[in-house]
Amino acid sequence: MSKKRISKEKSIRHAKTTTEIVISLVLLGSCGLFVKNAFTDITKVEQSPYFDNNNIEQDLMTQTTEPDPNQVIYESLSVETKNKFYGDLILINRDHEYFTSFNEDLVNIYDMNVENNCHCFSIVDTSYTILRQVYGPMSKMIQDFYDIYANDTLEIYGSYRTKEFQDELYQKDLASTGESDSKRVAPAGFSEHESGLAFDFTETENYDYNGEGDFAWLNANCYKYGFIVRYTRSKESITKFRDEPWHFRYVGKPHAYYMDSHDLCLEEYIDLLRKYPYSGEHLEFSDDKNDYEIYFVAADDSSEKTSIPVPNGERYEISGNNVDGFIVTVYKGQKPIVEEVTTKEFEDVSGDLSGSENENGDSGDQSEDDYE
Repeated sequence: MSKKRISKEKSIRHAKTTTEIVISLVLLGSCGLFVKNAFTDITKVEQSPYFDNNNIEQDLMTQTTEPDPNQVIYESLSVETKNKFYGDLILINRDHEYFTSFNEDLVNIYDMNVENNCHCFSIVDTSYTILRQVYGPMSKMIQDFYDIYANDTLEIYGSYRTKEFQDELYQKDLASTGESDSKRVAPAGFSEHESGLAFDFTETENYDYNGEGDFAWLNANCYKYGFIVRYTRSKESITKFRDEPWHFRYVGKPHAYYMDSHDLCLEEYIDLLRKYPYSGEHLEFSDDKNDYEIYFVAADDSSEKTSIPVPNGERYEISGNNVDGFIVTVYKGQKPIVEEVTTKEFEDVSGDLSGSENENGDSGDQSEDDYE
């Protein structure tokens, strides 16, 4: 091959290589310019005025905050529906019968006085009994009365009665008046005395307790001990009983306080509490020492059991109203009292209903005869 031909081929390859290099440099330059323009066109996006860091932080804090230890948690307690007939707040009158459980926790008043060295009052009959939870506040009230007036003439004239004895009193009154119904003695089954929650006073000088003189202190201050004067002249049209200043009924301190301060008889109070169901506003009030919260739970009459919401970790008491449901009393801020057996006794009523009654007749010389 001639040298002239070889020289020509080299020239062609050199020119081709040079062209490829130039093209590559042009492409690289174009890419560089594109990238530069791209970065130049980038614009900062401002934060939305609706974005709030504080809200997110608050939400995160809310999600991780510990539950309020002071918040009251309610839990469900299942009780026998028939227990609506038992408790300190049961309504007993001419329209609502008392249904005995044959399991009342009765104590002998005379024996308790001896045991507690109590000599400030006497009993017409040493066989008289009363519910255990009533004896303590009753004797404390009388002792405080004695400490003020040095008057030891008070006497318990009537306390717990059997249904049979109540019927004897009722028939006796009908025989003496010739009427078909008594205005002074409740028919058998409809007397508060059959529950063991009530007692009558007399006095040993005139046998005519009228709640006057020294005794006016008892009628005015009995609410402080959990008692109400059950039958007053101003409420005769509601209770259907005439004025009986000697008849005291135990309902418990919170309820006696509220009834006294609002001038309510038991019938009115039971009706009032229905306006404060668990699912709605509760009745809240305070006395000189404690704060209370009270609400009503209707009995589930379609079932043997009723579910009652109760506060976890706070003291509470449950009572039937002997009509249509249960009343829950919460002692706000108070821890449950381990020694207290009120609720346990309430629940245990549904147990063995067999047994014998404690006989307790009412006799004496009080001029008013036997009432209620």
